[in-house]
Amino acid sequence: MPLDIAAHIQITGPVEGRAVEILTPEALAFVADLHRRFDARRRELLALRVARQVRFDAGEAPDFLAETADVRASDWTVAPIPADLQDRRVEITGPVDRKMIINALNCGAKVFMADFEDATSPTWANLIEGQVNLKDRWAGALTHVDPKSGKSYALGANPAVLVIRPRGWHLPERHMEVDGLPVSGALFDFGLYFFHNAKTSLAQGSGPYFYLPKMESHLEARLWNEVFVHAQAALGIPNGTIKVTALIETIPAAFEMDEIIYELRDHMAGLNCGRWDYIFSFIKRLGRRPEYLTPNRATMVMGQAFLGAYSLKLIQTCHRRGAFAMGGMAAQIPIKGDEAANQAAFAKVRADKEREAGAGHDGTWVAHPDLVPVAMEVFDRLMPTPNQLGKRLEDLTITQAQMLELHKGVRTEEGMRENIRVGVRYTQAWIEGRGAVPLYNLMEDAATAEICRTQLWQWIRLGADLDDGREITSQLFVSLLTDEMTGLRRDFPSDRLEEAAHLFSRMVLADALEEFLTLPAYELID
Repeated sequence: MPLDIAAHIQITGPVEGRAVEILTPEALAFVADLHRRFDARRRELLALRVARQVRFDAGEAPDFLAETADVRASDWTVAPIPADLQDRRVEITGPVDRKMIINALNCGAKVFMADFEDATSPTWANLIEGQVNLKDRWAGALTHVDPKSGKSYALGANPAVLVIRPRGWHLPERHMEVDGLPVSGALFDFGLYFFHNAKTSLAQGSGPYFYLPKMESHLEARLWNEVFVHAQAALGIPNGTIKVTALIETIPAAFEMDEIIYELRDHMAGLNCGRWDYIFSFIKRLGRRPEYLTPNRATMVMGQAFLGAYSLKLIQTCHRRGAFAMGGMAAQIPIKGDEAANQAAFAKVRADKEREAGAGHDGTWVAHPDLVPVAMEVFDRLMPTPNQLGKRLEDLTITQAQMLELHKGVRTEEGMRENIRVGVRYTQAWIEGRGAVPLYNLMEDAATAEICRTQLWQWIRLGADLDDGREITSQLFVSLLTDEMTGLRRDFPSDRLEEAAHLFSRMVLADALEEFLTLPAYELID
């Protein structure tokens, strides 16, 4: 039976154990207020994405907006950024389970992004336990005893700065309904964390800091800003206390970076190159057109073509406005039992971070604690100052054509097989409740599965050729999927694997390209 917390507020997930500390009447009333004030506009903005897609399909290309040219041309900067966000040279990201949070905060990184989004499967238990864990961090009660090993974990003396990533605007939270409608996952995650922790984090010399994912326009940034202004006023906290870093991980947002910073200028700390979601967005928004037919995903690397152009544009834009320009994710993880392969993987990370630091990024992301020293050495060597705001790249001109330049490369059968393996296996893990999954020596999150899914869809729809001359057809995909499932069933047998394969293949073979894999997958989790 749904639990009626207050008039027209229902919780349909279990409220057990420490969940009562998070789902208090006051906290739920705060989230409900955000829903009532801002959800209608959120839905309008999602509808604008659909309308824009129609124009892209008809031949329109993403471009810098004529109506906001004055924002790009004007001289303005963001509000002052707090001291504990001035040096962000290495940030680690991960899901919000208890041991992971403790290890990430203790690993030596400058910042830990606790992720309610792509690295967390949004089961009710994961979300609520994550909120409990983060509340405990500020209450000085973040400890853990591993039930299997008996090993104890506790927060160290100098933990990383904590930044929270709520879900994107598109995802609902179906376990909380207000006035008969599910609330936004973004407002649920943000609202509960902010309500419980804004004042305690400020009292300890930090503050309520957030990463904002998957925005597609400055209007979506404006909505976030309106949420922040209201939330701070509601709790009696000065406007501008919240500080955010926006991920530029969609192709439309890349052409509105100045405008996104401007809309959030009182709350802005920086932008981040969300490289994997950016590839996904490029395919999703432009991939119905033959001129944007992509090669194997492994060939789309950061220093080249549209990825290289947008990362340089991000640095230039951020530094002109006094905001930090964060680099992308190194997804490599240690390869146990093969030291040569391990060293090769670490060398790849080192080269990637040298490119970022040399270009002017103020910091970077890693997915595993063992990569922190590798990235830290590079940024310590190439960035002796806390950041590189002085590196303005003023002589650089990045054009629309450069931002849309396709990577060169081929499509191979092994590229198809890898997309199938990773896509199906990740989807299985996600519906089983895990959002950060080690696969083939990389730590993968939802963005990778989205690339796999959309790329296979694109190749089939456009009748792309493999390097051996064969056309990529639905029949070829089904044949390779059937073959790959033999190994997947051997290694990861479960009913959820079959569900994942059915969902993944249905979306690859659909006539229409669906917006997100995680929306139908959400119907398969608790």
